[in-house]
Amino acid sequence: MITLPLEQRLEILADSAKYDVSCSSSGSNRSGKAGALGNTTSSGICHTWTSDGRCISLLKILLTNACIYDCAYCLNRRTNDIPRAAMTPGEVVDLTMNFYRRNYIEGLFLSTGVIRSADYTMEQLIAVAERLREVERFNGYIHLKLVPGADPLLIALAGRYADRVSINIELPSRQSLALLAPDKPRESVINPMRQVSGLLVEAKEARTKSRKAPRFAPAGQSTQLIVGATPESDRDIITLTEGLYKKLELKRVYYSAYIPGSSDSRLPALPTPPLLREHRLYQADWLLRFYGFAAHELLDEARPNLDMRFDPKSDWALRHLELFPVEVNRVDYEVLLRVPGIGVRSAQRIVQARRGTRLGEVELKKLGVVLKRAKYFLTAGGRYLGGIRLDGPRLMERMLAPARRPARLDQLELFATMPDVSALTGEL
Repeated sequence: MITLPLEQRLEILADSAKYDVSCSSSGSNRSGKAGALGNTTSSGICHTWTSDGRCISLLKILLTNACIYDCAYCLNRRTNDIPRAAMTPGEVVDLTMNFYRRNYIEGLFLSTGVIRSADYTMEQLIAVAERLREVERFNGYIHLKLVPGADPLLIALAGRYADRVSINIELPSRQSLALLAPDKPRESVINPMRQVSGLLVEAKEARTKSRKAPRFAPAGQSTQLIVGATPESDRDIITLTEGLYKKLELKRVYYSAYIPGSSDSRLPALPTPPLLREHRLYQADWLLRFYGFAAHELLDEARPNLDMRFDPKSDWALRHLELFPVEVNRVDYEVLLRVPGIGVRSAQRIVQARRGTRLGEVELKKLGVVLKRAKYFLTAGGRYLGGIRLDGPRLMERMLAPARRPARLDQLELFATMPDVSALTGEL
C-alpha cells in the first residue's frame, strides 16, 4: 500500500475520510506560547465546510483506509474493492507541519481504518499526536479518533495530546450494530466514551485546584450516527442523543445521511441519501442543547418521526396551539425560546430591549426575530401579529408558503431550499 506516491495516497485517504462529519474544530482554547507553533484560540480556527461535509480548515485524513472490520455501511470495509493506501505516522506529521506553515490548515483531524488490532492502530494514531506536540511543538488543533476496543491506557494517553477525541457509535441500537457491524460490539464503543467522560470530569476538577494540572481533551468528545441505514425512528435517535448529552456530557452528536454504496441485502435500497431527515435531526439536536426541549416533547410513540415539512420547533408549536399566542413584552425567556422564529440570540435581545421600551412589530424585526414564523405565535403590546385565526385551517398553509426572496446573486447558500434557517447558528 505505501508504495504509491505520496500525493496519490493523500488523495485516496482524504477522500476516504469525507464521510466522517464529526470534525468540528471548536471548543478548545490553547493560546500561543513561546517556542511552540500555532494556537487554538477562537480566532485561530475557521469553519469552512464543503458541500459533502468536509471541514477544509483541517487536514482531514485517514492514517489508512485498510481495515480488518467488515461493517456493511462503511466504504472502507474489508470486503469492499477500493484502492487502499496508508501513511506512516511520520508522513502525517510532516504533511501537517508543511500544510500549516503554508497556511492551508489550522489543525489536524486524524482517523483510520483498523489494522492488525485495535491497540496497534491506536498506538499509531497516538504516535502522530505525540510527535506533533513533543517534537514539532505544534500547539494547534488536533482531533483524534478513538479505536473501538482499544486499551483504556491508550484512550487516556490520546486525550493528553488531542484537543478533541471521538468514537463513532454509527448505529442507534445494539441490534443494528450486531447486524451490520458484527466485529464492533456496542460495549467497545460505549465503554471508551464512559472512560473519556470520567477523565474529562477529573481533569476539570484538577484544573480548578491548579492551573498547571494537565489538560485532557479540552474540547471534549463527540460521536456520529448514520441516518437511514437501519430502521430506527427519529425518536430512537433523538432519545439516544439526549442520553449521550446528559449521561456522558458529549460536546456534539453528528448525523450523517446514509449514502447507498453497497449491494448488501442487509442495507436499504434508498433512491437518494436522506439529507432532509439529517437536517431535521440537527435542528432537533439544537433544541435539546440550547432551547430547553426534551426528547419526549419532540417525539413520542404516536409520532416517532419528525415532520419533514416543518422544523421541529414549528412542528411542536403547531401541536400545542393552546399555549399561544404569548405576549412578547411579558413572557419569560424560556417561553420565548419556544416561539418559532425566535432564536437564542434574538430571545436575549428581546429580554434586554423590553427593559427600556415597549416592543412592537418594527422593534422585533430590528432584533432579528423571523416574523414570517413568529408572528402567528406572538402578541406585541396586546396586538396579535398573525392576521389569521391561530387555530384556523390556513395556519399550516401560511407557514408552508415559500419565503419571498429578492432577486440577487449570493456568494454561497448552504441551504437554498430551506428558508429562514441559520446554517451558521442553527437557530430556529
